[in-house]
Amino acid sequence: MPAPFYAAGRGSGGPSTTGTPALDRWTIDLRAGRVRSTRIDDLPQEFPRVNESLVSRRHRFAYTASAAEMWRAYETVDGVPPDDKFTNCLVKHDMLRGSRQVHRFPNGAAAGEPVFVPRRGARDEDDGYLLSYVHDPDRGASDLVILSAQDFTARPLARVHLPGRVPLGFHGSWVPDA
Repeated sequence: MPAPFYAAGRGSGGPSTTGTPALDRWTIDLRAGRVRSTRIDDLPQEFPRVNESLVSRRHRFAYTASAAEMWRAYETVDGVPPDDKFTNCLVKHDMLRGSRQVHRFPNGAAAGEPVFVPRRGARDEDDGYLLSYVHDPDRGASDLVILSAQDFTARPLARVHLPGRVPLGFHGSWVPDA
């Protein structure tokens, strides 16, 4: 986010008043005592996640969400939402190649924070699944959508219809049974 996120929104200084969020990488040089910021992608997006086993370590893949509906709650003072750049999608970033893949959803089907779950016995960093709550506007409820992380643009592997709506911004982690 280019500025603090004020949850009150609707012209009260929410994120849309200073620009939309983008994907930046911060590199911390402990010896020099400096932080360097590098823009990875200008597409408005939020909720960056990586394979949890690689948090704070070198990783190749990152996953984000871009949801127009999220921005409708933070309209600018003139009432014009900046959602024309949002595409209701999940994004897989390849940090090594500097490329991205996009898994698009229909208009109104806002995708929430993606969570990577490794496949049992996985050997590759992206060998697993991406889980996200996606609002289904036709049902007025959410689905838990499961994608193959290695075949990211393909049809979902599964879609679990939930009885109600999971709000955008709901953060979650998946923990295996003990």
